[in-house]
Amino acid sequence: MKLLFFIFLSLIFLTSCSYHSHQNSESPKDDNSFQAVFTTTQGTFTAAFHPEWAPIGTARIRELIESEFYTDMAIFRVAKDYVVQFGISNDTSLNSHWMAHQLKDEPVLQPNKQWTISFARDGADTRDTQIFINLKNNSPRLDTINYMDCRGFPVIGEVLEGTETISKFYSGYGNAPSMEQDSIYARGNAYLKEKYPELDYLLKVEILEK
Repeated sequence: MKLLFFIFLSLIFLTSCSYHSHQNSESPKDDNSFQAVFTTTQGTFTAAFHPEWAPIGTARIRELIESEFYTDMAIFRVAKDYVVQFGISNDTSLNSHWMAHQLKDEPVLQPNKQWTISFARDGADTRDTQIFINLKNNSPRLDTINYMDCRGFPVIGEVLEGTETISKFYSGYGNAPSMEQDSIYARGNAYLKEKYPELDYLLKVEILEK
């Protein structure tokens, strides 16, 4: 059962961990960073992704965006004052493809502060397509939590503009849809629109050329 409800679990129990110092969380000034515009049912927001924060994860998010994976996709988890999560395609074959190409783990180099972006995962080497946006400062908890042989959630980027758009996403269902991910993977948007009709959707994501 593929249930990336790692953050829900962290609300129930947390492994005590010592907090390691992080690099400065200000955006790095490098030529490899890129920005992308996310168009949603509530408007747009812009995010920047930084390879030196998490090179493996950043390469994957770019690949996903360039392949138009993040199209017509439910924002299925909006845990108020916690996280927004999405990344399950309406196309089951696409989900299967990326699940067969999960990423190797990498260290947490930046804190999971408010408006930063990280990949979801449910154990070692399991990152694939689901990402979450921190709605509040979730550091050091999400930087250091130990679960299923992996430590923390490496930050890959940050929201630069449009936080007001993210704040409008419907949060009335809370964690409930994320507990039914098997059904989402099997039936896609049809299942969500039937059971959770108020959810917002990610319509498309486009990389901004420098």
